[in-house]
Amino acid sequence: MLDLVLGASLIVKAVLVLLLVASVTSWAVIVYKARELNAAENETEEFLASYLNRPLDAVYEVARRQSKSPLAVLFQAGFKDLAQLERLRGSARGVSPEQVEGVVKRLAWIQTEEAHRLERGLSFLATTGSAAPFVGLFGTVVGIMNAFRDIGVSGSASLAVVAPGIAEALIATAVGLFAAIPAVIAYNYSNARLVHLLERLEAFRVEFDEVLRRKAAGAA
Repeated sequence: MLDLVLGASLIVKAVLVLLLVASVTSWAVIVYKARELNAAENETEEFLASYLNRPLDAVYEVARRQSKSPLAVLFQAGFKDLAQLERLRGSARGVSPEQVEGVVKRLAWIQTEEAHRLERGLSFLATTGSAAPFVGLFGTVVGIMNAFRDIGVSGSASLAVVAPGIAEALIATAVGLFAAIPAVIAYNYSNARLVHLLERLEAFRVEFDEVLRRKAAGAA
């Protein structure tokens, strides 16, 4: 196989190098996303256990240590913003509803940013999974063209003349599938985990918005 790769045309070699780079990069992304989502899910479970059983001040101290959880990041930002507004009360007029709504709007923005953070890398897996077979097919077409050219040059269609070009073409197809299949599987699996995590983030933000409104109303 190595002899076939080394003897391939320049275009097919370029295709193989591109596919190998895509494969190595996709595996790096797969490992990174697996670790990132594992950390986010584990820290989210720990944060929710604290959030449901402790006062908000104690939950804030827990959230500061759980930067991988999008729920903890959102809670930390909202609690900190509200605490800063309460320190600026001055004349004891309390935190206004408009100020609370400003915090709520900022939490929606933080939710979006956390979603984008967790989605990083998935687009590369999706692109690799969809494009790699076609890149390999391009190498296959070039290899078959080279096989027909060799037939024309030699004037013979014997197996010895045709086999190298056909093998060269099939190698490109195989490498394309080798790059695409793990990327597709990893993308679907990671995306399913991400959707579940983002659904929990959305539900938590809605609930936490109401907590902030009640807390501000009670402090007024």
